[in-house]
Amino acid sequence: MKSAVVLLPGLNRDRDMIAALTKISGQAPLTIWQTETRIPEVDLIVIPGGFSFGDYLRCGAIAARSPVMQAVAERARAGVPVLGVCNGFQILCETGLLPGALMRNTSLNFVCREVKLEVANANTRFTSAYTQGQIIRCPVAHHDGNYFADTATLDRLEGDGRVVFRYAENTNPNGSINNIAGILNESGNVLGLMPHPENLIEPEHGGVDGRGLFESVLGLAQKGLAA
Repeated sequence: MKSAVVLLPGLNRDRDMIAALTKISGQAPLTIWQTETRIPEVDLIVIPGGFSFGDYLRCGAIAARSPVMQAVAERARAGVPVLGVCNGFQILCETGLLPGALMRNTSLNFVCREVKLEVANANTRFTSAYTQGQIIRCPVAHHDGNYFADTATLDRLEGDGRVVFRYAENTNPNGSINNIAGILNESGNVLGLMPHPENLIEPEHGGVDGRGLFESVLGLAQKGLAA
């Protein structure tokens, strides 16, 4: 299964993502630089976390206007799965591929710790390895992860089952509305996720709870065997 990782100035989780995809798929992903206007045929495109362009304007706002994001948008419209993690989630919202916005954490502090996530919809291409309502562990590391959307948008997200992950067991680290940790686009092929599943994919990490997401989207999953 072929994957690609988008590289932008200021991202710092690209190596973690490349290592996870290589280990799980058995094939190193392509790396796509910010100036590229074309992305080769792949089965998954990932935008990793970090601080693209230093977050100098607004988290993800400058990155969203990079040439490569036009190419990502074209691939997404063609049905290619796209995953944005942390800053990648922010970029997807700024690009318009996902609705809503990621605001400053309610604590006004950078949060770096482990949280619990509920699999709110196990019937997606990103979650087939999990079971509905399953609780998994996942690390977070962000300053602006407080997801917000207007009432009409929230109603659509909830009604269409597009809230895929929620913070569970009172571990919401940022004040995100409805405990939202990850959402899908209308077509179900673009996922934005604030926590970092790539950092919990092997026993050496202390667990494998994040592995199921990658096995699901890469077509390697067996239902319920991820955590």
